[in-house]
Amino acid sequence: MSALGPISRVILLLGTWLVWALGLLALRGHRLQKPVQVDSKARWGLVLEMAGYVVVCTHGGEFWNSDLELWRAITGLILALFSTVIFGSAVANLGRQWRFDAGLNKDHELVQTGAYRIVRHPIYASMLGMLLADVCFAGTLPGWPIAVILFVAGTEIRIRVEDGLLRERFGESFIEWQRARPAYLPFLR
Repeated sequence: MSALGPISRVILLLGTWLVWALGLLALRGHRLQKPVQVDSKARWGLVLEMAGYVVVCTHGGEFWNSDLELWRAITGLILALFSTVIFGSAVANLGRQWRFDAGLNKDHELVQTGAYRIVRHPIYASMLGMLLADVCFAGTLPGWPIAVILFVAGTEIRIRVEDGLLRERFGESFIEWQRARPAYLPFLR
């Protein structure tokens, strides 16, 4: 078997995202606090990240009726699996500090456990992994390179905003951690 039928592509795409989102179950029992400080500039980054996902998955009916090569399905599943594990670890370690907006709680802590031992922003690493899984399941040229560029640009905006908030709150301890950990791609500073 060298290819999967068209319905497999849709099932893999939607199914992996559903499993990834189950990482939010780690927030059960955590009362999310209202932030005392939010920087809404990070929302522009989120818009660009989401645009990347839309670009990679926007195709006509002919594409969605085509087969998916087995190697692409397996590669996408591996990427989605790693991304799901990273996301689950990050959300579990953030607990009530997790939010969509870039913000700080009154009693915000600098989380350095779980996936945060490897990178400062593991949720963005997991989101990039899911985008690459989407590329495997649905990426075509020239769409997927554009999607990756949009996503990385959006992530860079969000990281700069969040790092600024953390630097302002935690000062030298954050700066030391920032020097010791890459932002969201392991082994790249």
